[in-house]
Amino acid sequence: MNRSFWLKKAAKFVFFAALFVVVAVFATMSLWNWLMPMIFHLPALNFWQTLGLVVLSRILTGGFGRGGQGGRSRWAAWKRQTQERLEAFSPAEREKFRQQMRNRCAGSWGRPAAEAPVESAV
Repeated sequence: MNRSFWLKKAAKFVFFAALFVVVAVFATMSLWNWLMPMIFHLPALNFWQTLGLVVLSRILTGGFGRGGQGGRSRWAAWKRQTQERLEAFSPAEREKFRQQMRNRCAGSWGRPAAEAPVESAV
């Protein structure tokens, strides 16, 4: 492969990445300026303010794609590690651990329907 091939490929990538960012910022700006001033009486934003808002939201909600599939790969690694630990337990220890987890984590979603608390309407 020659050098000009890679330069063209890199230029195409940079162009489409910039185009994607511009479209995303304009879409966010349009939605913000359409909804937020009317609903919450907030000011309308210009392009640069919206770009800053998009960057800030990406930072606060998980960054810019660190390591493959993000949360899914971390969850899979955690699940695999937990499964390996459970396999090292004896059957009695495993049941005791599961019971402790049920007691700690049992919300209305974790209990059978007969045990779920009944919420009263106020």
